[in-house]
Amino acid sequence: MINIDLNDYIRTGEGANGASYNHKQDPSIMLKLYFRNFEAAELELDVARKVYELGIPTPEPGDLVTDGKQVGIRFKRIDGKKSYARACGEDPEHTEDYAREFARMCKDLHATHVPTDRFQSVKERLYDMLEKNPDFTPEQKTKLRDFIAAAPEADTAIHGDLQFGNGIFAIQDGVKKQYFIDLGDFCYGYYMFDLGMVYLCCCLNNEEWTREVNHMSNATARRFWDAFAREYFGPDADLEQIEKEVRIYAGLKTIMVERDTHCPMPQFRAMLEGTIY
Repeated sequence: MINIDLNDYIRTGEGANGASYNHKQDPSIMLKLYFRNFEAAELELDVARKVYELGIPTPEPGDLVTDGKQVGIRFKRIDGKKSYARACGEDPEHTEDYAREFARMCKDLHATHVPTDRFQSVKERLYDMLEKNPDFTPEQKTKLRDFIAAAPEADTAIHGDLQFGNGIFAIQDGVKKQYFIDLGDFCYGYYMFDLGMVYLCCCLNNEEWTREVNHMSNATARRFWDAFAREYFGPDADLEQIEKEVRIYAGLKTIMVERDTHCPMPQFRAMLEGTIY
């Protein structure tokens, strides 16, 4: 672990688990510094390196660092980057175009086969988080485990926290390039486990949260989902039936959200009632 002086960096953003910084003197360095759960930084760096080695488009990971109080990861900075969430917030008229781009990016990810001996399955990850969650009853945990176990098997890539804030793009040498970021929950499995988070972010948050975190209105976020789903599943897909299925997987994301917030999230759990339990 390398010691750094945080005065050498300028803060550029903040998420649920940490903040991002750019180096004041070296434009090639971006820093992600964790607020807590320092072990997660080391785990994310390990996963990010393996994902990068697979050729999945993601910023090149560097080294593990500390300012003496917090722990973080340095990455190669993508100059001029913008997330799909930020792009929609700044340019809502082109929301459908951004959604279709992101959907094609996600389809490519979900078609990528990964070595299963190097990554955890999405089912194993959810089982682990569910076991550590104190706020589900034993009966609820049993029903959740049964549902997870019955989901289709796959050896294809899962981002783990797939949302339009974790897809970025930049114009480099006149070419638009796209990248996935925040890969700490990367694993493999059935793509619906990933799409549940896309749906949750687009359709299930309150207005205040959507505007504060995703930089857009709920109406714009819904437009994003509608265009995303049509592009991802094809023009002839039964989107009403798909939405019924994906809502359940969005409900499963409660397990991950509660891991990060350390408290029950009843608005997300409501999607599980009458379906799983």
